[in-house]
Amino acid sequence: MTIRVCLADDHSVVRDGLRFLLEAKGDIAVVGAAPDGRQAVLQAQQLRPDVVIMDIAMPELNGIEATVQIRATCPDTEVIILSMHSTSEHVFRAFQAGARGYLLKESAGAEVVSAVRAVHAGRRYLSARIAEQGLAVVSRSGQASPGQSPIERLTGREREILQLVVEGQSSAEIAERLYLSTKTVETYRSRLMQKLSVSDLPSLVKFAIEHGLTPPA
Repeated sequence: MTIRVCLADDHSVVRDGLRFLLEAKGDIAVVGAAPDGRQAVLQAQQLRPDVVIMDIAMPELNGIEATVQIRATCPDTEVIILSMHSTSEHVFRAFQAGARGYLLKESAGAEVVSAVRAVHAGRRYLSARIAEQGLAVVSRSGQASPGQSPIERLTGREREILQLVVEGQSSAEIAERLYLSTKTVETYRSRLMQKLSVSDLPSLVKFAIEHGLTPPA
Protein backbone atom coordinates (compact mmCIF):
# COMPACT_ATOMS: atom_id res chain seq x y z
CA MET A 1 0.00 0.00 0.00
CA THR A 2 1.32 3.45 -0.93
CA ILE A 3 2.03 5.86 1.93
CA ARG A 4 0.70 9.32 1.05
CA VAL A 5 2.88 12.19 2.33
CA CYS A 6 2.60 15.98 2.49
CA LEU A 7 5.73 18.12 2.89
CA ALA A 8 5.70 21.41 4.82
CA ASP A 9 8.83 23.56 4.73
CA ASP A 10 9.38 27.20 3.81
CA HIS A 11 12.43 26.36 1.68
CA SER A 12 11.63 24.92 -1.74
CA VAL A 13 15.04 23.24 -1.98
CA VAL A 14 14.24 21.23 1.18
CA ARG A 15 10.81 20.23 -0.14
CA ASP A 16 12.30 19.22 -3.49
CA GLY A 17 15.07 17.22 -1.82
CA LEU A 18 12.68 15.34 0.44
CA ARG A 19 10.32 14.68 -2.47
CA PHE A 20 13.18 13.15 -4.48
CA LEU A 21 14.27 10.90 -1.61
CA LEU A 22 10.74 9.73 -0.80
CA GLU A 23 9.50 9.16 -4.34
CA ALA A 24 12.60 7.11 -5.15
CA LYS A 25 10.91 4.44 -3.02
CA GLY A 26 8.03 2.57 -4.56
CA ASP A 27 5.83 2.62 -1.47
CA ILE A 28 5.75 6.41 -0.85
CA ALA A 29 4.01 9.17 -2.84
CA VAL A 30 4.24 12.92 -2.13
CA VAL A 31 0.73 14.29 -2.65
CA GLY A 32 1.19 17.87 -1.40
CA ALA A 33 3.74 20.52 -0.46
CA ALA A 34 3.21 23.65 1.66
CA PRO A 35 5.45 26.71 2.21
CA ASP A 36 3.95 27.76 5.56
CA GLY A 37 2.07 26.35 8.53
CA ARG A 38 -1.39 27.56 7.51
CA GLN A 39 -1.10 25.99 4.09
CA ALA A 40 0.11 22.79 5.72
CA VAL A 41 -3.05 22.61 7.83
CA LEU A 42 -5.28 23.34 4.83
CA GLN A 43 -3.57 20.70 2.68
CA ALA A 44 -3.81 18.12 5.43
CA GLN A 45 -7.53 18.80 5.77
CA GLN A 46 -8.10 18.66 2.01
CA LEU A 47 -5.79 15.79 1.05
CA ARG A 48 -5.92 13.65 4.22
CA PRO A 49 -2.39 12.28 3.80
CA ASP A 50 -1.07 9.43 5.90
CA VAL A 51 1.94 11.47 7.04
CA VAL A 52 2.91 15.17 7.14
CA ILE A 53 6.59 16.08 7.41
CA MET A 54 6.52 19.46 9.16
CA ASP A 55 9.33 21.97 9.61
CA ILE A 56 9.20 23.27 13.17
CA ALA A 57 10.00 26.90 12.24
CA MET A 58 7.44 27.92 9.64
CA PRO A 59 6.08 31.34 8.63
CA GLU A 60 2.45 32.29 9.33
CA LEU A 61 1.93 29.37 11.73
CA ASN A 62 4.83 27.44 13.26
CA GLY A 63 5.11 23.68 13.01
CA ILE A 64 4.09 22.99 16.61
CA GLU A 65 0.82 24.93 16.35
CA ALA A 66 0.15 23.50 12.88
CA THR A 67 0.63 19.99 14.29
CA VAL A 68 -1.93 20.67 17.03
CA GLN A 69 -4.47 21.76 14.42
CA ILE A 70 -3.77 18.86 12.08
CA ARG A 71 -4.08 16.28 14.83
CA ALA A 72 -7.34 17.86 16.00
CA THR A 73 -8.97 17.83 12.57
CA CYS A 74 -7.21 14.91 10.85
CA PRO A 75 -6.74 12.22 13.52
CA ASP A 76 -5.64 9.62 10.97
CA THR A 77 -2.76 11.82 9.75
CA GLU A 78 0.54 11.37 11.57
CA VAL A 79 3.08 14.21 11.81
CA ILE A 80 6.87 14.09 11.76
CA ILE A 81 8.54 17.27 13.00
CA LEU A 82 11.60 18.33 11.03
CA SER A 83 13.95 20.50 13.09
CA MET A 84 17.47 21.80 13.53
CA HIS A 85 16.94 21.81 17.32
CA SER A 86 17.87 18.81 19.46
CA THR A 87 16.97 20.16 22.91
CA SER A 88 14.63 18.28 25.21
CA GLU A 89 12.26 21.27 25.22
CA HIS A 90 11.76 21.14 21.45
CA VAL A 91 11.34 17.36 21.44
CA PHE A 92 8.85 17.51 24.32
CA ARG A 93 6.78 20.26 22.69
CA ALA A 94 6.64 18.33 19.42
CA PHE A 95 5.28 15.17 21.01
CA GLN A 96 3.01 17.11 23.33
CA ALA A 97 1.48 18.70 20.21
CA GLY A 98 0.72 15.24 18.84
CA ALA A 99 3.69 14.53 16.56
CA ARG A 100 4.65 10.89 16.08
CA GLY A 101 8.22 11.52 14.93
CA TYR A 102 11.06 14.02 15.41
CA LEU A 103 13.68 14.23 12.66
CA LEU A 104 16.80 16.40 12.77
CA LYS A 105 17.43 18.27 9.53
CA GLU A 106 21.09 17.31 9.54
CA SER A 107 20.20 13.63 9.28
CA ALA A 108 16.93 13.87 7.35
CA GLY A 109 18.47 12.64 4.11
CA ALA A 110 19.52 9.37 5.70
CA GLU A 111 16.51 8.86 7.95
CA VAL A 112 13.42 10.33 6.31
CA VAL A 113 12.26 7.14 4.59
CA SER A 114 12.64 5.11 7.78
CA ALA A 115 10.81 7.83 9.73
CA VAL A 116 7.84 7.84 7.35
CA ARG A 117 7.54 4.07 7.36
CA ALA A 118 7.83 3.90 11.14
CA VAL A 119 5.13 6.47 11.97
CA HIS A 120 2.82 5.06 9.32
CA ALA A 121 3.16 1.69 11.05
CA GLY A 122 2.13 3.29 14.35
CA ARG A 123 5.60 3.59 15.89
CA ARG A 124 7.36 6.68 17.20
CA TYR A 125 10.50 7.83 15.44
CA LEU A 126 13.39 9.92 16.77
CA SER A 127 16.60 10.79 14.96
CA ALA A 128 19.37 8.50 16.16
CA ARG A 129 21.43 11.36 17.63
CA ILE A 130 18.70 12.36 20.08
CA ALA A 131 16.92 9.04 20.56
CA GLU A 132 18.17 8.38 24.10
CA GLN A 133 17.45 11.91 25.29
CA GLY A 134 14.18 12.15 23.39
CA LEU A 135 12.74 8.87 24.60
CA ALA A 136 13.29 9.96 28.19
CA VAL A 137 11.30 13.11 27.48
CA VAL A 138 8.52 11.36 25.57
CA SER A 139 8.08 8.70 28.24
CA ARG A 140 7.46 11.21 31.04
CA SER A 141 4.09 10.49 32.60
CA GLY A 142 3.48 14.12 33.62
CA GLN A 143 2.52 16.94 31.31
CA ALA A 144 4.89 19.60 32.63
CA SER A 145 7.50 20.63 30.11
CA PRO A 146 11.18 20.04 30.95
CA GLY A 147 12.50 23.10 32.73
CA GLN A 148 9.05 24.71 32.69
CA SER A 149 9.47 26.52 29.38
CA PRO A 150 8.00 30.03 29.28
CA ILE A 151 6.12 28.89 26.16
CA GLU A 152 3.83 26.96 28.50
CA ARG A 153 2.62 30.24 30.00
CA LEU A 154 1.02 31.23 26.70
CA THR A 155 -2.30 30.08 25.28
CA GLY A 156 -2.50 28.79 21.72
CA ARG A 157 -3.97 32.08 20.53
CA GLU A 158 -1.21 34.05 22.27
CA ARG A 159 1.45 31.91 20.58
CA GLU A 160 -0.24 32.45 17.22
CA ILE A 161 -0.34 36.23 17.69
CA LEU A 162 3.25 36.26 18.97
CA GLN A 163 4.43 34.67 15.74
CA LEU A 164 2.56 37.13 13.55
CA VAL A 165 3.83 40.09 15.59
CA VAL A 166 7.48 39.08 15.24
CA GLU A 167 6.96 38.50 11.52
CA GLY A 168 6.14 42.21 11.24
CA GLN A 169 2.37 42.22 10.93
CA SER A 170 0.45 45.11 12.47
CA SER A 171 -2.38 44.64 14.95
CA ALA A 172 -4.87 45.55 12.21
CA GLU A 173 -3.39 42.98 9.82
CA ILE A 174 -3.42 40.28 12.50
CA ALA A 175 -7.00 41.15 13.41
CA GLU A 176 -8.11 40.76 9.79
CA ARG A 177 -6.26 37.46 9.39
CA LEU A 178 -7.61 35.92 12.60
CA TYR A 179 -11.09 37.47 12.44
CA LEU A 180 -10.60 39.42 15.66
CA SER A 181 -10.93 43.09 16.54
CA THR A 182 -7.79 45.22 16.60
CA LYS A 183 -8.40 45.94 20.28
CA THR A 184 -8.55 42.23 21.06
CA VAL A 185 -5.25 41.63 19.26
CA GLU A 186 -3.61 44.46 21.19
CA THR A 187 -4.90 42.97 24.45
CA TYR A 188 -3.42 39.58 23.53
CA ARG A 189 -0.14 41.23 22.57
CA SER A 190 0.11 43.13 25.85
CA ARG A 191 -0.78 40.06 27.87
CA LEU A 192 1.75 37.76 26.19
CA MET A 193 4.58 40.29 26.56
CA GLN A 194 3.73 40.60 30.25
CA LYS A 195 3.74 36.82 30.69
CA LEU A 196 7.15 36.57 29.02
CA SER A 197 8.57 39.60 30.89
CA VAL A 198 9.47 41.16 27.54
CA SER A 199 9.14 44.90 26.94
CA ASP A 200 10.25 45.45 23.35
CA LEU A 201 9.96 43.91 19.89
CA PRO A 202 13.66 42.89 19.45
CA SER A 203 13.50 40.84 22.66
CA LEU A 204 10.23 39.29 21.49
CA VAL A 205 11.79 38.34 18.14
CA LYS A 206 14.79 36.77 19.89
CA PHE A 207 12.49 34.75 22.14
CA ALA A 208 10.38 33.51 19.21
CA ILE A 209 13.43 32.35 17.22
CA GLU A 210 15.07 30.64 20.20
CA HIS A 211 11.91 28.65 20.91
CA GLY A 212 11.23 27.66 17.30
CA LEU A 213 8.07 29.74 16.93
CA THR A 214 9.31 31.48 13.81
CA PRO A 215 12.21 30.96 11.39
CA PRO A 216 15.27 33.24 11.60
CA ALA A 217 15.20 36.14 9.14
